[in-house]
Amino acid sequence: MINKVVKNVQEALQGVDDGMIFMLGGFGLCGIPENCISELVRLGAKDLTCISNNAGVDDFGLGLLLQKRQIKKMISSYVGENDEFERQMLSGELEVELIPQGTLAERCRATGAGIPAFYTPAGYGTEVAEGKETREFNGKMYVLEHAFNPEFAFVKAWKGDAAGNLIFKGTARNFNPMMAMAGKITVVEVEELVEVGELDPNQIHTPGIFVQRIFQGKDYEKRIEQRTVTPKS
Repeated sequence: MINKVVKNVQEALQGVDDGMIFMLGGFGLCGIPENCISELVRLGAKDLTCISNNAGVDDFGLGLLLQKRQIKKMISSYVGENDEFERQMLSGELEVELIPQGTLAERCRATGAGIPAFYTPAGYGTEVAEGKETREFNGKMYVLEHAFNPEFAFVKAWKGDAAGNLIFKGTARNFNPMMAMAGKITVVEVEELVEVGELDPNQIHTPGIFVQRIFQGKDYEKRIEQRTVTPKS
């Protein structure tokens, strides 16, 4: 059995360098690789291209990398809730590629499946399709979208074992399984790291073959993006 456990986040991110392309799991602030993002900030890697559903908030998630001007380009679907992102985008400091959410998900999945490109009807006739190949199938127009080419994928899971098998919890699964399949080097941080054999094989969402490095995460904040409470009557 190949043991994929590394002792900490510092070892997990060995090889990270300026100018790389990263995929990061998460949706809003749910299921994001908090430890990996904090380490990227500490390392000071710059001119990064980050592929993620969104860009965190001003002081958390990918927002921390934006604060330090470490991100050159964001490829994402939703970019609200982040004033610094808006400022950098409108000032021209940050390159931004906005993608329909379903297209983003399929581009991630295609990357992991080894599919170089695919046709989708989403975005045809809009700015999304500008400069891209289009083609008609059965009377309907489609846009050619390409898979990604990331050096690293950073993923957050609930439980994982030493072989890299992963279980995600609830909606924190989101983009993480697709991202895990897609990285040349997939780094996974988990809330609970167990020995091989402790996870029910029927409950595993991502098999360890897609994972190169796994470590026990710590100090998770698990923030809520918009906290809403019912007022007392």
